[in-house]
Amino acid sequence: MKVLNKNIYAFLFTAVSGAAIALGGAYALGLGSKTVVIEHAEQTPIQRTNFTAAAAAMPNDFVEAAEKTVEAVVHVKTTAERVQNYYNPFNDLFFGRPSTPQRFEVQGSGSGVILTSDGYIVTNNHVIEGAKEIVVATANNDEYKATLVGTDPTTDIALLKIDASDLATVNVANSDEVRLGQWVLAVGNPFNLTSTVTAGIISAKGRDINIIDEQSAIESFLQTDAAVNPGNSGGALVNTAGDLVGINTAISSRSGSFEGYSFAVPANLMMKVVKDLRDFGRVQRAFMGINYNEVTPALAAELDLKMNSGVYVANVIKGGSADDAGIKMGDVIVNVAGKAVKSGADLTEALGQHRPGERLEIVVNRDGQNKKFELLLKNKLGTTEMLTKEEELLRSFGAELEDLSAAEKRKMGLRYGVRVTKVVGGRFEKAGIPEDFIIIKLNNIYIDEVEKFENLARQFNPGDGVLIQGFEPNGKANYYAFEW
Repeated sequence: MKVLNKNIYAFLFTAVSGAAIALGGAYALGLGSKTVVIEHAEQTPIQRTNFTAAAAAMPNDFVEAAEKTVEAVVHVKTTAERVQNYYNPFNDLFFGRPSTPQRFEVQGSGSGVILTSDGYIVTNNHVIEGAKEIVVATANNDEYKATLVGTDPTTDIALLKIDASDLATVNVANSDEVRLGQWVLAVGNPFNLTSTVTAGIISAKGRDINIIDEQSAIESFLQTDAAVNPGNSGGALVNTAGDLVGINTAISSRSGSFEGYSFAVPANLMMKVVKDLRDFGRVQRAFMGINYNEVTPALAAELDLKMNSGVYVANVIKGGSADDAGIKMGDVIVNVAGKAVKSGADLTEALGQHRPGERLEIVVNRDGQNKKFELLLKNKLGTTEMLTKEEELLRSFGAELEDLSAAEKRKMGLRYGVRVTKVVGGRFEKAGIPEDFIIIKLNNIYIDEVEKFENLARQFNPGDGVLIQGFEPNGKANYYAFEW
């Protein structure tokens, strides 16, 4: 469970610790077994519930909802490898050789929610991040080895798959219809105590608590006072009809345990991420093409705006979706696809539920009057295509990369590195990077696998400097610098 520390305004993570629309930068406000399973065949559907209809028949106690939910919440157990460098002055001073890194295994745990009867399970990315083995235990104590379908660090969502059938599942509610003061239950495995249920109310919506350490993070959490503790991460937040409204993700705490508030990823945003991961193995990010500021009373007074809430368009990127639609600098976005936008979190959540190629109605306030625009969302490359991770990397850099095996790293005396297997034009070719070049660092960050390179690369925006360091095919150290 991620923890927000109120004392020092820093976050203490009590588990290894989030796509959505990435809004920011010049073109955008736009270890686990990293096995990616791309499903295009017929799939088991995830059950959706009409929230309003269900709410009309909500019971006076939580018995039915609890019994209905615990069967669909699983215990996620992980094994990860850690490396500790121990300084040995005897070796260093007398023998002139560095100390040998010590490798050891660590165990972790969290929760997950079964979405389909054939074994698709949603959890938090920080629950499984770095895991080399993931085991799922169901409520009746059956255990399965899980395959990692895909992850989205920007929303802290991960999708797992187990080989099973006839599993208990949850119905998924429309989280846009969640109301303040509504009763909810948190179901998970805090402190390895399986099938634990706590109750509370929805305290707030659209909370941005800056806990996901990703440039394009989407934070628009449901806030609740239902008790959530370490181990609840990835578990279910359900209404009193037993329908899923969110995935428990973080707590606000001084001690690392529950002290009043917890936060959940809304079900609608989670469902978009899960569908992308099932269909493509990665999240299909769409970009609006603006830079923005959240409207505050101070900003409204400074710019003489006619309102005290909304999202102020500080810059429109030429050729982006907003530019094509006619949105201008100085506009204030107040509604996206029928949803009121009062903050940056509202905007990112609303846009985060959509893919490139979709058209949305955007309402902006311009000079005191509301105006409607139709926006065609694009991906980071400026097209409306759906791209796999490999396709995006190839199109962005003009290169294909592959992980180095442990044996290859030992042979070359490396702890990090990925190999350039193909260069087909684009940025790599222009920079002069050859095939078989071993990338060790990207912008001074060590790269130990292709996925890490991809995650860092997605955060680049036009005009950003890119520095790639590594070794030529002949073993000579070299670096390449170019502009994104």
